[in-house]
Amino acid sequence: MSYRTGLITGIVSTALVAGSVAVGWWAVVAKPKEAAKAGAPGVPATVPKPFKEDQAATVVLTAEADAKLGVRLAEVARKPMPRKRVFGGEVIVPPGRSLIVSAPLAGTLRAGAALVPGQVVRAGKPVLHLAPILDPVGRANLAASRGDAEGQVKTADEQLKLAQITFNRAKDILIGGGGRQRDVDDASAALEVARQTHAAAVARRDLLGKVLGELDSGTATPIPVEAPADGGVLRNVSAMPGQTVPAGAPLFEVMSLDAVWVRVPVYVGDRDEIDCDHAASIGALAAPSGHVGRPAWLVAAPPTANPLAGTVDMFFWTMNPGPTDERLRATAAVAGVPALAPFVGPTFSPGQRVAVTLTLKDPSDVLTVPWSAVVYDYFGGAWVYVKAGDHTYSRERVLVRYVSGHTAVLDAGPAPGKSVVTAGAAELFGTETGFSK
Repeated sequence: MSYRTGLITGIVSTALVAGSVAVGWWAVVAKPKEAAKAGAPGVPATVPKPFKEDQAATVVLTAEADAKLGVRLAEVARKPMPRKRVFGGEVIVPPGRSLIVSAPLAGTLRAGAALVPGQVVRAGKPVLHLAPILDPVGRANLAASRGDAEGQVKTADEQLKLAQITFNRAKDILIGGGGRQRDVDDASAALEVARQTHAAAVARRDLLGKVLGELDSGTATPIPVEAPADGGVLRNVSAMPGQTVPAGAPLFEVMSLDAVWVRVPVYVGDRDEIDCDHAASIGALAAPSGHVGRPAWLVAAPPTANPLAGTVDMFFWTMNPGPTDERLRATAAVAGVPALAPFVGPTFSPGQRVAVTLTLKDPSDVLTVPWSAVVYDYFGGAWVYVKAGDHTYSRERVLVRYVSGHTAVLDAGPAPGKSVVTAGAAELFGTETGFSK
């Protein structure tokens, strides 16, 4: 084989090998790619005219249609809108408002007034009379009790002075603009308890002194056992006339209902949302909408909670007179509340369930529109129609946070000062969507 023949043979062999490699590459790589490309799905959907919020539909009315529709407008405004929430509460007797009257010494009971639970008792009118029975040991005990009563009077007198100073200081700070009404209320309640404690101590000292004097002269008379406060109600009677009782035996219990507490269980997640600086409103569970309840104020009380329900207890005090109770004026004056009319209403009973309306913490000013201006579309979106020109109204989206009465509070919406349609918004929406008459 010549050189020329060998060269031609090599070239042909190389070409065949290169062709074989190209065919193999096409079969392994190029052909699957082309098949995959041919079988790829197309675009599932297209939006030729995507909706834009700032280009929502605009309705243009003729002058005649505008007048016939009777469109009314109102401005978007920022204003304070305190938000309120209703909780369930229970009326309870405040600590110190329920007192058990005991026998000051051993003796035999005699009838005074009629002993009927639920009866209203008055200060200075005996509920029972006690004929003392004393031996020499009893006399010595009575003398020791009188000395103890003198010490209790002095202690109660100092506590009363301290409570009066605290109350006066709290009022002065509040008048000067640096205090809270809650501090004044707490000081007023503490002052009232101190007065009652002082009065009870003085009455016990005087009674023991009277008994000792009469026994020394040999002319002992029955001791009147009176109610500790005026206007109280007999809650329980533990002894009856004709019964001989030892010293310290409980005779009857008197509770005062001119002021009561309301215990309100509040879910722990809502506790921080409550504005304690605002007065609460106490009303009946079935009170109609818009009913003005009796105001109540938060008091400092021992903390209690219910772990099973996940609630903490808040306590509010409110005055609890009857519609014609004249003692309300004095109680209101002590609390620094001059008005009488808001407190007139039915008397609450211990254990009664009531509705308590509390104010929530909210921004001082919020974006508001009349509730009648808001319309909803098929998907639940909220909208208002803003006046864009003469007889021209443009639909704008709003985010309604909550509704209070006839006002809708917005998280987002038109700028304050813009005019929105309050009467005729539904007709404009129907015209735009094609469902108008």
